[in-house]
Amino acid sequence: MRFGDPFAVANVVGLLAFAIAGALKAADADLDLFGVVVLGVVTALGGGTTRDVLVGRLPTSLDSVGDVTVALVGVAIAVIVVAANGPRLRDNPLFLFSDALGLAAFAATGALVGTSVGLSPFGVVALATVTAVGGGSIADILLGRVPVVLREDFYATPALAGGVSFWALSTVGAPAAVSTLVCTVSVLGLRGLALTYDWQLPTV
Repeated sequence: MRFGDPFAVANVVGLLAFAIAGALKAADADLDLFGVVVLGVVTALGGGTTRDVLVGRLPTSLDSVGDVTVALVGVAIAVIVVAANGPRLRDNPLFLFSDALGLAAFAATGALVGTSVGLSPFGVVALATVTAVGGGSIADILLGRVPVVLREDFYATPALAGGVSFWALSTVGAPAAVSTLVCTVSVLGLRGLALTYDWQLPTV
């Protein structure tokens, strides 16, 4: 990982965070060890793979073993936590923080990629959102659930807001590192506020 590369840093953070969150979700659903590994890796890689396919490039997860290795490290951390604390961790601070951090980091990678390939403002925001929620949505489908993005409070909205902030800063010439940091912090902050104050979107 090149620490001067905003994409590389955000990608590693997102992979690790979502692998932990996905593996904890799998353990909570009483999956066996293989299932925990599969769900953790799918949660980590799903959003980025969807992002890359949408812009017509080889997914980074297939370009080297780096992404899979980081995801497996995240799964290992989750397995250790489950072994020490038991599987019922969906409301555990580690799960909530990992899920929020993954959402934030992958929103930033989606916005970075969208900007780099010259997408429209809508395209940048859409790619940020899809990248952020893609892995978790695939994991929910594998578990036989309606994806959380379609049924729960304030989840995709922070990613959308982060994509807007990234695009706005890029438009005025802010360095990619600054846009990435602001996007990540804004998504993480909004998701944290939503969890703290139980923000809900209106239902129909």
